[in-house]
Amino acid sequence: MKTKKILFYLLAGLLGGCVPVVSLHPLFGEKDVVFNEKLIGTWVDEPNKGDTVWDFKRADANENAYRLIFSDKEGKKGLFIAHLVKLKDKLFLDACPAPWEQQDPNKVQWWYNTLFQIPGHTFIKVNSIEPQLKMQITDDEKMREFLKADPNAIKHEFLDDRPIFTATTKELQAFVLKYADDNRAFTDEIVLNRKKNK
Repeated sequence: MKTKKILFYLLAGLLGGCVPVVSLHPLFGEKDVVFNEKLIGTWVDEPNKGDTVWDFKRADANENAYRLIFSDKEGKKGLFIAHLVKLKDKLFLDACPAPWEQQDPNKVQWWYNTLFQIPGHTFIKVNSIEPQLKMQITDDEKMREFLKADPNAIKHEFLDDRPIFTATTKELQAFVLKYADDNRAFTDEIVLNRKKNK
């Protein structure tokens, strides 16, 4: 249980202080994934300071996925595989921590513990990619209040009072489309600017 808590709060730190809601299932099927070259690059919250950095690269030449390295203002980093998902006229990012084999195994102190980690997905609503990258992340506190008020909104469980989505991909898609403009589901907007090379 302690390991799960550590991973959740590490992810929280990486994503700017709020703890994103985790799902056991992805938001996408094969037909829902799109790839937009304009997302590739380094995005920062402030062009000259770059407190938080979102660095998108193509994950693989044959796959419509991004390799996302997120860095916070303290230099802590996270490596994710992200898919851009188009549902009707809306765009979302499905971000999942990169598999351990993509990270340096020599830097993992308890290697066998990694075999018991369940990869979770988190969803980010993408409002625009250019000229600025504007996104909204889920927040577990707001979602907890929402789901306690309406427990039938989406299939879920609570782990240490944190909501974990257990719904199928199809159910998740219906949920995010229904509540895409509801700030209980997607919080305040993050605005990022493309970092210019010196």
